[in-house]
Amino acid sequence: MILFLVGYMGSGKSVIGKKLAKILNYNYIDLDDYIEEKEHASIKLIFDTKGEIYFRKVESLYLNELIGLDKTVVSLGGGTPCYGHNMKLILESENALSIYLKASIPTLSYRLFEEKSKRPLISHLQTKTELNEFIGKHIFERAPFYEQSSLSIKTDGLMINEVVDKLILKLF
Repeated sequence: MILFLVGYMGSGKSVIGKKLAKILNYNYIDLDDYIEEKEHASIKLIFDTKGEIYFRKVESLYLNELIGLDKTVVSLGGGTPCYGHNMKLILESENALSIYLKASIPTLSYRLFEEKSKRPLISHLQTKTELNEFIGKHIFERAPFYEQSSLSIKTDGLMINEVVDKLILKLF
């Protein structure tokens, strides 16, 4: 089985994915890291030099490469399920399970504000108010895709181990 972690940036997909993979004795892949390796460029550089449309195309291409894997946890980028046929591809795969890591706007804003320079989509935002508004708009647009996931878990106020424990209980 391949487990796809979906959710907004800052929801914990990478850190939870690594921990979950270790406990399950699965391989772990962060789709953004995979893209950077394949494209020989950072996500920020790809956005800056080739644009978001190019990025979304290669994102779908590399997701297709991963879909047939087994015993793997994949952390998707926040926008991955929302573009092209990505979510449909995941949902229709016999070997895949999607898990939505759901975090509130205040939680996401708190987690993202200090690291916004590393995030191309929010690096231009100056204040927490701007960030809250941006996240709120994005969540409104993306939630219909995230909510299609096979499983959902709220992460607000939970430590990494608590989220992983809840996921394992839901999986088995």
